[in-house]
Amino acid sequence: MTEPNGRDDELGEAAANSKAPECPICGKPRQQDYRPFCSKRCADVDLGRWLNGRYAIPVEPDADEDGDDPASGEKRDRPNDGGAT
Repeated sequence: MTEPNGRDDELGEAAANSKAPECPICGKPRQQDYRPFCSKRCADVDLGRWLNGRYAIPVEPDADEDGDDPASGEKRDRPNDGGAT
């Protein structure tokens, strides 16, 4: 395809040759109002999956928050904040 300025419309050709983005829940074409889904129903299905714990973001366990090293059983020295113990 050639534009009026004489350049090839590469983006237009790529878009014409590529498949439209699909809803990740049902595979139907996406709708702008519910992007990246096709409908409110699919958006709600996805939200329900997150809320029920079906989806999870993997994390690496951090060191124990209280300063203990669980691997060695040693406690790190922490400065005294002046509070009662």
